[in-house]
Amino acid sequence: MVSGGKDGRAGIDAELVGRLVAEQFPQWADLPVMPVEFEGWDNRTYRLGETMAVRLPTAPGYAPAVAKESGWLPRLAPHLPVAVPTVLGVGKPDEDYPFPWSVRKWIDGEAADRGHIGDRSAFAVAVADFLHALQACNTAGAPEAGEHSWFRGAPPGHYDYETRRCLRALEGRVYIAGASAVWDAALAANWAGDPVWFHGDVSEGNLLVADGALTAVIDFGTSGVGDPACDLVIAWTMFTGQSREAFRQTVAQDDGMWARARGWALWKALLGLANSNGRDPHDASNHRIIADLIDEHARKA
Repeated sequence: MVSGGKDGRAGIDAELVGRLVAEQFPQWADLPVMPVEFEGWDNRTYRLGETMAVRLPTAPGYAPAVAKESGWLPRLAPHLPVAVPTVLGVGKPDEDYPFPWSVRKWIDGEAADRGHIGDRSAFAVAVADFLHALQACNTAGAPEAGEHSWFRGAPPGHYDYETRRCLRALEGRVYIAGASAVWDAALAANWAGDPVWFHGDVSEGNLLVADGALTAVIDFGTSGVGDPACDLVIAWTMFTGQSREAFRQTVAQDDGMWARARGWALWKALLGLANSNGRDPHDASNHRIIADLIDEHARKA
């Protein structure tokens, strides 16, 4: 049984998902397929019955994550303090859909940007504890940072040209000298540690909450092993004041790590502003993030 309509990206809709499931996983052919309220952009998610979900990449750059997650999440999950996706099956491309896709267990909870968080400082500590546990996982044979991770885990200098293009485009809209100083400090803070696991997209939408607490982390599509500075960006995108300080104290990283993290956060915020038409609802948040980064860098200098 299939219900729900067109979703609009990569030709994905509930009818397509139902047909793929019926043909490749006939044991689930009779289960209803329903779009979820917030289906995502890199991947589309559909509910399959009451206990499963179907996740489908929307473009070629997101397709490699299917094999990565199905291969590595079972190895990481036992060592992590909260739930992560459980892959139940991997589907094949066909004439109507060109990428691999997966069936997963449904994880209850709401994304942190929409769900209730009881104690934000305690939540920040829980996120930091998750990162510590992830970084402690065995890296033998794990995927090194690169194109598959959109270069998260690599030096932020990979995005130097793009960042400086954004700075030029935003002249008069942001404090260019201050932002440039943040970026230059990030490039100068060379990382010399051993590669560790990073998630690559620790954001409110990928953190699930229930009863006010962190219960799961999802979307490991940009994960790999390398420099985990990219995972600290949430210090500015989600946390402020006491919760930011609680996160900072718990992750306990050195000044160089924080300098690179500020670079990652700056790149993303500048890119958002440079690509905006001036009416994007995220503009105010990006301006606030950039101001915080500049202020923090100035205080550390």
